[in-house]
Amino acid sequence: MSETLILAEVLDLNAAEPLKAELLALRGHDLTLDASAVERLGGLCLQILMSARKTWAEDGVNLSLGSASQYWTEQWAALGAPDFNTEGALA
Repeated sequence: MSETLILAEVLDLNAAEPLKAELLALRGHDLTLDASAVERLGGLCLQILMSARKTWAEDGVNLSLGSASQYWTEQWAALGAPDFNTEGALA
């Protein structure tokens, strides 16, 4: 069963624990992240999302990025992270 997780507008230190909890609750399911509303992406949430990509890949389930805001795209790249849907994701 595939799920969609709509990410918060602000993914900063305060959003890290709730994001981690939401991801853990969805572990084992194919998951698409909706980042269309994201206006700010901080380093800790980036680390959580990078860890989730690795975990989903190790579990043999798909984790992908659906819609993404311009802010997400710019901040993801500015933090030096690889493209979400290619490296570390299942085809």
